[in-house]
Amino acid sequence: MHPSEPPETAGPETPAAPSWTQRVEHRLRALPPVVWPVGLGVLGLTGATLLHFVDPNEPGNYPTCPWLLLTGTFCPGCGSMRAIALATHGDFLGAISMNPLLVLLLPYIAVTYTLWLVRAVRPPTKPPKLTPGWFLWLLLIVITAHWILRNLPWFSFLAPGTPLFPGW
Repeated sequence: MHPSEPPETAGPETPAAPSWTQRVEHRLRALPPVVWPVGLGVLGLTGATLLHFVDPNEPGNYPTCPWLLLTGTFCPGCGSMRAIALATHGDFLGAISMNPLLVLLLPYIAVTYTLWLVRAVRPPTKPPKLTPGWFLWLLLIVITAHWILRNLPWFSFLAPGTPLFPGW
């Protein structure tokens, strides 16, 4: 036996204690599946409540959009906080003027979230159908087009805060 080698033990080896990441992974897998959609729903409602009571139009309440700060152009999500704040106050035309894409995607977001919640409460017997690839490509194209067009002068009505119907 070499002096740098550990001494041999006669008994069976004791298993190593699980690492922190293994313990966290085990706990996350043990959670009921309904926790995730309900948790996201609670988080979303909390955020909407915060936006209802703390105005995003007042400087200093929320950080500036990092994309807008770095490039000076609007990202597809620019105006979303103000749109949600206006929607919580019942001003849906104002919400549309802040981010028309968000308001147009709200039905899709609501249906997708509801399906997720229902499938978490009552798991389907068959695997659910996947979203068609063409729809995902269309969604990507629409979001990219919105991103580009809202920064062009001819489509300035897509920029946050520009009234869609100036006379209203």
